[in-house]
Amino acid sequence: MTIDPITSLCLEPEQWQRYHQRLNDSSSLSAMVWAALALGLWLARNLVEQALEHRAQAHTQWPDCPGCGRRLRSKGFRSRQMLTCLGMIHWRRRVGRCPGHCHGCEVIPLDTALGISAHQRTSVELERLGCLLSLFVPFELAAELLGQISGHSLCSSTLWNWVQQRGQQAKTRLEAQVQALRLGEAVIPEEMEAFICQMLMVIGADGVMVPMRPSGGQPKGKIVWQEVKVAVVARLGEHWTRTGNRVKRLYQRRLVARLGTIDEFAPWLQMEALRQGLLSAPKVVWISDGGKGFWRLYHQYFARYGQGILDFYHAAGQLWRAAAAWLDGRTADARWCFERWRHLLRHGGEQRLLTELTQLINRDDLSDPALETLMQVQRYLQCHRQHIRYQRCDKQDFPLGSGLVESACKWLIQQRFKGVGMRWSEDGLNHLLHLRLNWVNHRFDELFPEEALRPNLYSPN
Repeated sequence: MTIDPITSLCLEPEQWQRYHQRLNDSSSLSAMVWAALALGLWLARNLVEQALEHRAQAHTQWPDCPGCGRRLRSKGFRSRQMLTCLGMIHWRRRVGRCPGHCHGCEVIPLDTALGISAHQRTSVELERLGCLLSLFVPFELAAELLGQISGHSLCSSTLWNWVQQRGQQAKTRLEAQVQALRLGEAVIPEEMEAFICQMLMVIGADGVMVPMRPSGGQPKGKIVWQEVKVAVVARLGEHWTRTGNRVKRLYQRRLVARLGTIDEFAPWLQMEALRQGLLSAPKVVWISDGGKGFWRLYHQYFARYGQGILDFYHAAGQLWRAAAAWLDGRTADARWCFERWRHLLRHGGEQRLLTELTQLINRDDLSDPALETLMQVQRYLQCHRQHIRYQRCDKQDFPLGSGLVESACKWLIQQRFKGVGMRWSEDGLNHLLHLRLNWVNHRFDELFPEEALRPNLYSPN
């Protein structure tokens, strides 16, 4: 066995021999892979440390002291270590100080060139990976997984602090963009492929409740439930499956979510819609359930651009309320009446349906609870009479259900924020939510501009 490639890098031949022997003695393929991975990490750490040592030996042009103006002088080398994805990296670098001993004039040029701060203990790529893991699993589990990757134990509070810092950064950036929109600045649309630009734009909105801490501090006391408003802005196209079936597919999907009132949520959704080409889309569809706040938002911001559609399944649920109130919901007559009304609603008979409900309300043999329910359903459908033209919408290939946003509520909010025993503070939820939104909307790497953190690895195939 030759070790020339290793000795040429000034690495320890004994350690190389030990790793190589461990690889040869492995009894299974899995053990061989782990041995090779350990060898690769050891080699990578040595390469990084060698490069840092080489850069530390380079000539340094010392600046002048900002206090007295005298040229700083080198005071020798000082050791530094940092936890990275390769494990703990050790190196030395030059330290410069003022010969007049001015306070606060210590300079470490290599640290500045490497983009690391004075008390930084972990590298950016490890922080990025920790934030990514925290997007999907609880902080304790994310810390355990990150510890197995880096080989060093990390506490969950470290990951929590990373998420708070980067989440606040994402939130501040978004709030600045919204403020610019309020001041009249134009929103630059995202670049997208030409065939996507010609697709129908769909905007769906819904809300989901999350468990919050009663006082915002310690998780003591009764849970306070607050609503997170969620919206999906996407282009709706077609996709052919391998079996030759044509199915609908969402392209250029972007999500908006906010913990707060509908008025606070509105400008965020407006900005994202403009960013996704609201002004140039050939057709625009708004789809939502019967929430009054969302429909007020539609009429205020989006009615001029496209068609509003009341979720068909929500409207059908209102018809079942009416049928069950008029006839006993356990009887076949109630089910037959509901199916007939639903068929009318789905196939262009919405005006006939409203007429039948009005005639039914005018009957004298209704009980007071049944009359009240029928009147509520009739007023509800009458209010949305422009949004329940489902036959016409179907002919234009518009979606009739709000499943696209309901599914987004499940995997964006419920899967991460509604685990067993979870209760959130407002800052804790907002910071993690903003990170999840940046990941979903393909803007996560913008929060880590220090390096190109997506390595372009050659495929073995």
